[in-house]
Amino acid sequence: MSTTERPRILIVGGGYVGLYAAMRILKKMRYGEATVTVVDPRSYMTYLPFLPEAAGGNVAPRNLVAPLRTALKNAEVLTGAVTGVDHERKIATIQPAAGDSYELPFDYLVVATGSVSRTFPIPGLAENGIGMKTVEEAIALRNHVMAQLDKAESTTDEAIRRKALTFVIIGGGFAGVETIAEIEDMARDASKIYKTVSRDDMRFVVVEAANRILPEMGPDLGLWTKEKLEERNIEVYIETSMDSCVDGHVVLKNGMEMDASTIVWTAGVKPNPVLAQFGLPLGPRGHVDTAPTLQVQGFDYVWAAGDNAQVPDLAAGEGAWCPPNAQHAVRQAAVLGDNVISGMRGFPQQEYKHKNLGAVAGLGLHKGVAILFGKYKLKGRPAWWFHRLYHGAMVPTFNRKVRVFTDWTLAMFLKREMVGLSQMEKPYQPIQEVTAPTKPAAVEAAKPAADKELASK
Repeated sequence: MSTTERPRILIVGGGYVGLYAAMRILKKMRYGEATVTVVDPRSYMTYLPFLPEAAGGNVAPRNLVAPLRTALKNAEVLTGAVTGVDHERKIATIQPAAGDSYELPFDYLVVATGSVSRTFPIPGLAENGIGMKTVEEAIALRNHVMAQLDKAESTTDEAIRRKALTFVIIGGGFAGVETIAEIEDMARDASKIYKTVSRDDMRFVVVEAANRILPEMGPDLGLWTKEKLEERNIEVYIETSMDSCVDGHVVLKNGMEMDASTIVWTAGVKPNPVLAQFGLPLGPRGHVDTAPTLQVQGFDYVWAAGDNAQVPDLAAGEGAWCPPNAQHAVRQAAVLGDNVISGMRGFPQQEYKHKNLGAVAGLGLHKGVAILFGKYKLKGRPAWWFHRLYHGAMVPTFNRKVRVFTDWTLAMFLKREMVGLSQMEKPYQPIQEVTAPTKPAAVEAAKPAADKELASK
C-alpha cells in the first residue's frame, strides 16, 4: 500500500476497462502527477473472447491473460476486492487476498468491476454447471470434456457411457455457440485416438430461450449458423430453457430429458453484485448509471464503463444503451482515461460515441461468421480469418499478441494436443493419499461383520 501524498486514482477492477483505462492514464499523465492504484481479486486481465478457443485447445491458457503488474509497471496493483466506498471521506475498504481489511483513501474513482454469470434458481445448476467467464472455467471445461471421453472408453456400462458423451450448452449467444463449436471440434479430433469412442457416440445440445441463436448477428446469419451446427450433428433447441439438472439429469421446458455429465451455463451476464456496496446510482438491472461522459450521475470524481455501466449509446440514438461487449469496453476505456486526466486538470469532459463496427464469431477451426460495419456479411473460412486477425490484434500487450499468433501458426503444422489434465483441480490429492494412515486388510474385512453384529444387538 502506498504512503504517497499525491492524488490517488483508484481503479476498481482489472478487466478490459480497468486495464486499458489504467494504461491510458499512465500514458497521458505527467510524471508524479498522481498515483494509479488498481484493485482486482485476480492479478491478471483475461481476454474473454479467447475463452472458447482455450476450451477447445487452440489457445494456451497463459496466452489469454495479461499480468497486471507487468502491463502496469508504474501503477500500484493490489490483489483483493473493494468491499465498500465511503464517499463523504473518499475512503474505500479493501479486502486483500490475505489478512485483515483496511481503508484506502482516493481522490478519483473508476468503477470497472465487470459482470458475472446471470443464473436462475434451477435445481442442480450450482452442483453441475460450468460457467464460461474465467480462464479457470475454460480450462476446467477442456479437461472435463477429455476426462469424459476417457471415462466412456474405459467403461462397459452403457448408461454411464451415454451420460459421459452428452454435452449440453445452455445459452445460444456468442459464448454458448462458440463454446459448443470449439469443444465439438476438439472432441471430433480426439475421437480418432480412441478405439471405442467415435463422434457418432457423442451428443451435443444447445438450448436457447430466444427464437434464434446469435441474435447480435441478425436473423439471416443466426439461421445460417444454426443450420451449420446441425450439419455437424449438434442439436439446437430454441424458445426453450432448462428446468432442472439434478445429478446431471437435464430436463428442458419443451419436455425433452437427457443425462449429461457436461452442462455449460452461458445464459447471459449481469453486473457485479458488489456495486450495491459502492453508494452509486444504479439502473433497473443493477448497472451504474452514467452520463455520456462516463461520469457517474451526480458524481464529478467517479467514472464507470464496461459491463457494469449503463452508458448511453449516442451513435444508436436516444434511449439506447451500449451493449456489454469487448468492442465498447476497450473504446470506453480510452475515453474514460482521457476524462480522468481532464477532470484532474479541470478541463471539460469528452462524450463517448462509437458506431458499432460489427461482430465476429468463431465456430471451430476454419469456420466462422461475421458482420462488418452493419452491412458486410462473411461466412465460413473468410469470417474465421477475420475473427482471428481482429482478436489477435486486440489482445493486450505485444508479448501476448506474439504468443497467440505463434500458437495459431504452429497449429497449422502440428496436430491438436489431446491430453486432458483433470487432476489439476485436485493438486493435494496425491500427497493426501500416500500420507493417509493405512489399515490392515484383516481389520477392514472384519469391520462389516462387526458393524452387522452391533446392529443386530
